[in-house]
Amino acid sequence: MNYRQLLKNSPLFAGLTDANLDDLMDIARIREHPRGELLFSEGEVANGFFVVLDGKVKVYKLSPEGKERILHIIHPGGTFAEAAIFGNGLYPAYAEPLQVSKLFFLPKEEFYKLLMTNGRISINMIAGLSMFLRQFASQIEDLTFKDVPSRLARYLMELSRGTKQTVELPISKSQLASNLGTVSETLSRTLRKLSEDDLISVAGKKVEILDFNRLGELAEKCKEG
Repeated sequence: MNYRQLLKNSPLFAGLTDANLDDLMDIARIREHPRGELLFSEGEVANGFFVVLDGKVKVYKLSPEGKERILHIIHPGGTFAEAAIFGNGLYPAYAEPLQVSKLFFLPKEEFYKLLMTNGRISINMIAGLSMFLRQFASQIEDLTFKDVPSRLARYLMELSRGTKQTVELPISKSQLASNLGTVSETLSRTLRKLSEDDLISVAGKKVEILDFNRLGELAEKCKEG
């Protein structure tokens, strides 16, 4: 895989020159991590951030009772923990690979020096953090104002980009349930109800969208009462 091209396609590094990428490669560490390895814990001092080169990583919180709530699933080209190197400098959640994953790690201090000397990277970092905040605002809005069918509908619409009729869930249904802020039983009932209403057809991890218009309307629907 061409990791340099993947970095160029990442929003955080878009528009960088080959020389800029050389600077990143000089300070980065590339390592393969096994599934389930704890990359960092909530409250741990943030000594850098990551780019997924290959594989998948989940970022999650744990309740006082130990219940897991997945915040993000990071796919190749995606970055995570970049916000943690600013502010109080602590990781705000936990992270671990969902499968064997190759990660590009950028140490905090060395990356700070690049930010001081490279305006393009600095601008991209501001844009990336702004997008991160919008994603969190959208998650909070969904959890506050939308029920599980609406959250699932939005997830499927985003996965299909509104045009792809058949999509494959990139994570297990239990992980998807956690990501949507619900439990596996509720997700299964919701998938079954959407199938009975002829909005989707489900076969294992493959989901066929049968009615984009109605699924899109459901995705925008807010809770009643």
